[in-house]
Amino acid sequence: MALSPPASAGLKTALALGALLLAQSLAAAPRVITLAPSLAEIMVELDSADLVVGVLDSGVRPSVLLDRPSVGRHAQLELESLLSLKPDLVLLWPDSISRSQREQLEGLGIPLYVAEPHDLDQLAGQFREIAVQLGRAEAGERLSARFTQGLADLRQRYARREPVTVFYQVWHEPLFTLGGQQIVSDALRVCGARNVFADLSLPAPQVSVEAVLARDPQVILGGSDAQLEPWQQWSTLQAVRKRQLWEVPDKGLERPSFQMLGALEKLCAVLHEAR
Repeated sequence: MALSPPASAGLKTALALGALLLAQSLAAAPRVITLAPSLAEIMVELDSADLVVGVLDSGVRPSVLLDRPSVGRHAQLELESLLSLKPDLVLLWPDSISRSQREQLEGLGIPLYVAEPHDLDQLAGQFREIAVQLGRAEAGERLSARFTQGLADLRQRYARREPVTVFYQVWHEPLFTLGGQQIVSDALRVCGARNVFADLSLPAPQVSVEAVLARDPQVILGGSDAQLEPWQQWSTLQAVRKRQLWEVPDKGLERPSFQMLGALEKLCAVLHEAR
């Protein structure tokens, strides 16, 4: 049966629209390289592991990305390897490569997304922003909404808890901690705790033992590979007297991705016990 003119026109319009949507879908499927473990995790959390064509090795990879080519190790980007993969988008954590290599990437005109959230709400926004870059905005909205709701639940749970002061030790020799603009400082606030060095602007400032003694934290937390035993000699510290030296219960706390929410819940439980 021949189609009437109106129906034929409608079919042509529908076909044209379908072709346009298909073209947009194909155009919005970039080849992505991640230059930090947290960014590789976010790609997986956004159900976009299929877009990842290369990874900078700087920790344990998500299992679904084990077969992806390496483009170097932390602070040692192999630029030729990266270029050979013809990326359309590079996801970058500022400290994952050197300043000179970042300038090289910028000079080559490869689109970069620089991820450096200073608090957990910014991290939630980052899920949306990366997803838009991938052409998968709805996935970003869903992930961001789940993360934001989880944060709200934790904030409500610990809002009325007794405040506790915390020294977060990143490394022991020399002694490094976290400043107030680092996202883990915000994680402590969610748990009803306060970073005793929150007034420092650097993300990972070096401090002295004397400075820690002066601020006398109630709890000392050790991050990945931090050694806490040497603090036992300082019996004047509240944290030592009250035996409140704790390892961070989940190293995922130091990788800003969706999985950080679960690590944060474990941290809040530890700090609640410390009270």
